[in-house]
Amino acid sequence: MMHRRRFLQHSALAASALALGTVFPGPLRPRRNLKLGFDNFSVRALGWKAPQLLDYAASLGVDAILFSDLDVYEDLSDAYLQRIKAQADGLGIEIHAGTGSICPTSGAFSDRWGTAEEHLALTIRVARALGSPVARCYLGTMADRQGDGGIERHMESTVAVCRALRRRALDAGVTIAIENHAGDMQAHELVTLIEMAGTDYVGATLDSGNATWTLEDPMHNLEILGPYAASTGIRDSMVWTTDEGARVQWTAVGEGLIDWAAYADRFETLCPDVPFLLEIISGFARPFPYLADDFWAGYEQVPAHVFAGFVRLARQGHAIEGFRPDAANPEAAQQTYQQAELERSLRYCKDVLGMGLKP
Repeated sequence: MMHRRRFLQHSALAASALALGTVFPGPLRPRRNLKLGFDNFSVRALGWKAPQLLDYAASLGVDAILFSDLDVYEDLSDAYLQRIKAQADGLGIEIHAGTGSICPTSGAFSDRWGTAEEHLALTIRVARALGSPVARCYLGTMADRQGDGGIERHMESTVAVCRALRRRALDAGVTIAIENHAGDMQAHELVTLIEMAGTDYVGATLDSGNATWTLEDPMHNLEILGPYAASTGIRDSMVWTTDEGARVQWTAVGEGLIDWAAYADRFETLCPDVPFLLEIISGFARPFPYLADDFWAGYEQVPAHVFAGFVRLARQGHAIEGFRPDAANPEAAQQTYQQAELERSLRYCKDVLGMGLKP
């Protein structure tokens, strides 16, 4: 009951977020048979734990949720995880479980959960206890493309960790779902990693937003990663040209450059059984000064046709403003902003794209 009381304390925030949303028309086509949900990182400013997030997900009428970090749980005991699973089952919500970097050579890796192998083993145990079909994780960030060996060195390290946990993942019935994360790997590089490790127990967490951080058009990213997808992290992107190259700002779904009707059609064809999980991260832009010679260190192997697709995308876009929280109460402003961005995106997916199995 305690987590329900804490949830109700935030009801005013939820109401204000809904008030900021847009009312969309009915579906443009018959409803798609796709599960719809979100990543808890979308509302990270709220600091909610798993029980509160499940109540929130139920209030939004979604089918699934990705708990993308281990801190979302109040403890990692089997008894606690069984209670979380029972709550999710009672609400009719599918859980995808996840964590951060499992690459021991990446600058993003932390030994907080032990070695890389121990960290991945823990995540697989959590996933199994929650009934999650995946253990979502990632290699690192775009910084890992720099230095000796480039991204390939870290890909090999990640493959070695996965191979060490192959039998455990198979016995648990859990797919190690590696995300294209924060500009670390392009789609074809992640596919190479997955095939090196073994497609019988390793798949992809397909992230449409992170595609633009690797100089990719998200539609191209979907075509390559879709057949390997086991989980997702979906958001829109606005990309525009600058004197130095381009800038990327992630947005709510329907407010960037992706043709979502076409994207949803291909998603339904390529990965029909994978939940469409929104990871809305918006409000700031990142520069990609690709006209500078020193930018290309670490990107030497980027295929020309992939980069050309990114440039075409940038030429279609325009500059947009970032989010500036109220200086008087920035924490509350971030909370309201993140909820509004997520809830507007969910409504777009339901009302315009016809996604979700629940009303």
